[in-house]
Amino acid sequence: MVLRLSISPSHGPISSPAISTCLPSACGRLPALLGGSAASQKRSLRVMMGSEMRGVTAVRSSSLETTSVGAEAVTGQVTEVTKDTFWPIIKAAGDKVVVLDMYTQWCGPCKVMAPKFQEMSEKNHDVVFLKLDCNHDNRPLAKELGIKVVPTFKILKDGKVVKEVTGAKIDELAHAIETVKSS
Repeated sequence: MVLRLSISPSHGPISSPAISTCLPSACGRLPALLGGSAASQKRSLRVMMGSEMRGVTAVRSSSLETTSVGAEAVTGQVTEVTKDTFWPIIKAAGDKVVVLDMYTQWCGPCKVMAPKFQEMSEKNHDVVFLKLDCNHDNRPLAKELGIKVVPTFKILKDGKVVKEVTGAKIDELAHAIETVKSS
């Protein structure tokens, strides 16, 4: 797999399949590690794994720059999606169970659930875990999915929403995932 990670020091934290978080102070050092200076506008990082090649595209989400893998449904981690990347990833997931965390940056219960959701993704390697920041840019998708409160967790199978959990209810979410997996 080839991993391309665009690094732009003027933006906030960066996350990707290879880098879960990057604090702004650490991100400032990455261009130097890649052979450039902090003043460099963009750099690419390539990681080769096996003979399979896939592209990673940088996307802009509110104040964060994150990466999302083309139309690949990745398991074992949480992948940030946008209104543009969500449906292609759902399609790529095929018959896998997909769990979508719909959150906002300002939501306290969302912040409490984030590390628990990450932990669930690391334990359930047969499930695709996605997160969607319901900011202004992604509002059309949030509206399409019928979000009323945050956090809202949508569980999809075969491209259709089959269960929903609202609020910071980790046990209820775990039970809903297991129910969908076994159906």
